[in-house]
Amino acid sequence: MNFRRSLPEIRCLSQGLPRGISSPFVVSPKRSNTSGLWRCGVRLRKQCLKPLVRVSCTAVRSPGEIYFRLRQELGNLAMFLFPPGAAGARHARSGLQPGLLPDAAVVAAALRETAYAAEVERIAGQILRHRFPILGVTVATGPAIDWRRDYLHQVSTGTPYFRRSPYLDFSRAGDHKVIWELNRHQHLILLAQAFLLTGRREHLDEAFRQVESWLDANPFLRGINWGSALEVAFRALSWTWLWHMAGSEMPEALRQRFLTALGRHGRFLELNLSVYFSPNTHLLGEAVALHALGVLFPAFPHAARWAEIGGRIVEQQMERQVRGDGSHFEQSAYYHVYALDFFLLYRLLAKPARTYDATYDARLVSMAEYLDALLGVSGYLPLIGDDDGGRLFHPYGERAGFGRATMATCSVVLNRPEWLRGSGDLYEQAAWWLGTEVLSAPTAPPAPRVSRFFSDSGVAVMAADDVHLVVKAGPFGVGSGGHSHSDVLSLTARAGSREILIDPGTFTYMADPAERNRFRGSAAHNTVRIDGRDQAVPGGPFRWNHKPSVTVRQWTTRPERDYLDATCAYAGFTHRRRILFVKPATVIVLDTVDGPSGDHTLEQFWHLDSAEDAARFSFSAPVEVVDAWRSRALCSREPATALCITVRGPLPAHIAAVLDLSESPASGPLEIRTEGDAILVGRTPWSRSDPLIRLSASGFNGK
Repeated sequence: MNFRRSLPEIRCLSQGLPRGISSPFVVSPKRSNTSGLWRCGVRLRKQCLKPLVRVSCTAVRSPGEIYFRLRQELGNLAMFLFPPGAAGARHARSGLQPGLLPDAAVVAAALRETAYAAEVERIAGQILRHRFPILGVTVATGPAIDWRRDYLHQVSTGTPYFRRSPYLDFSRAGDHKVIWELNRHQHLILLAQAFLLTGRREHLDEAFRQVESWLDANPFLRGINWGSALEVAFRALSWTWLWHMAGSEMPEALRQRFLTALGRHGRFLELNLSVYFSPNTHLLGEAVALHALGVLFPAFPHAARWAEIGGRIVEQQMERQVRGDGSHFEQSAYYHVYALDFFLLYRLLAKPARTYDATYDARLVSMAEYLDALLGVSGYLPLIGDDDGGRLFHPYGERAGFGRATMATCSVVLNRPEWLRGSGDLYEQAAWWLGTEVLSAPTAPPAPRVSRFFSDSGVAVMAADDVHLVVKAGPFGVGSGGHSHSDVLSLTARAGSREILIDPGTFTYMADPAERNRFRGSAAHNTVRIDGRDQAVPGGPFRWNHKPSVTVRQWTTRPERDYLDATCAYAGFTHRRRILFVKPATVIVLDTVDGPSGDHTLEQFWHLDSAEDAARFSFSAPVEVVDAWRSRALCSREPATALCITVRGPLPAHIAAVLDLSESPASGPLEIRTEGDAILVGRTPWSRSDPLIRLSASGFNGK
């Protein structure tokens, strides 16, 4: 391939995506001898193109994708050789487009003296001492911040061309998630908020010093912090908020440099959208950031194009990523919150520019209704699937409670007062996005909780008074199911403010493969494991092979009871779980496993928030208390308690469990009997006239 090109050609190649997302450049590279090197004033080492020519990757890629990626890399190399200039920064000094974001000083004045303001000041104090609360840990960097260092594993990387950064090699780069979380610079927003809330200049001085430090340590397109377009997007949004809240206070010497770098973030995003690499929340977040830069900084030379491209992609992804029942297609409750926040921010920035179509708002409503059902009365999110510990805005506090602020924003934007669980939920996000008017938003008495089944996600929510059950009876996520866990037919349970049955969380993505598989495996969820195997085969940290087939056979809900009957089939086995919720507080579970001949080992797991809740259970076989772990946020874990019932023998085999969620729970052994094709579950001593549940082969008939 002859890569000799004139400077005008290269600049043309680096312009980014025009209207057609699949054709990002005006000028296309010509095909020729691939042994040549690309030159434009300097000679590049051939290894710079290594990511493009790996046989293991290109062998499964379409010609269109290879063509797209090749042109993308040519554009990156062009920007590397000829970085975008500072002309746009000079124009952008005039400030943000007025009217799109509320006056941050006015918001801060309204929030002073609140518990939220005190918490912001407390965290800002930590950051001043270079103690950064990220994910589930606190990272202490010392006086000089090494922005490319994984402080948890004491590994740092250099500044090669970003495509040569070994961010996927843990032994060489450490845990890139830990590095990237700090480099999202969301703590700079918090420092600006602390300044507005307290008037203490030291918060802003620290923020500006860190920006200068980062610019010195991370030259454009060099090093690990340019390795992910999504991370560039998060940082661009953080810088945008910093400029909005404190740009007028920024030292003159820093302004030009800061805005030049922000403009380069936009050019990078335009060229490196994850159209093929990770077209899920990565692509969504990148498009939201690109659109935001376009509409908030209209003086940037390419702002109009950024707004058009970003907006078009966001609306396409609303159609693609949000299913008919309102759930996000990755089958992760945490990523559902991520996606909803992305869609909300885009909606707020886009609406002033044009009339919004009803379809987009209808999908926002369905996403919010799904999240509201998951949160229940308590407002705490069951951690179904991966939870990566991050957040679009204000990533501090208890992760399971993040959904409350999202629902508060939805309450105002979508005019649903019943979604606002408390006025304090408006402080973290809605006030900064929408202005002080939201602080007087109307509230409404919470509607009585009802049971619902979401057919696309296969999630059943069973509710009565303050009891809240969430059952995952749906498939793994789309594609490789990268953010799904082996948790089909698992359930979580709460009674009021008390968590009873938990999902243990995620803990790690890359740092420890064994722990990654442990936390996402079947034994880490309230379901059944057969012969020690998961429901699918791990194919790396973000891939599942041989995903199971999942079928919901029956769902009924009535004022006095809910019933779910579903199966999960894999590796020649079929696990059928029938759940009867006798309202208000009794849960009866019958597991039936069928499959190949011979003896097999079945394990039924129940993960508890508190060991004392073991007394709420009754089982049809001996139970063993086993050590377990739970992770409330990525990179942190703590000991927990689990119950395991083990049955070994020929198939089909049955295991029954009863969970009493009342204030005075009853327990005791269970017995399973069969009458023809019917299965009866009762307590010991057996009461034939009044078994707990009677099930026929076709399902539950209510008798």
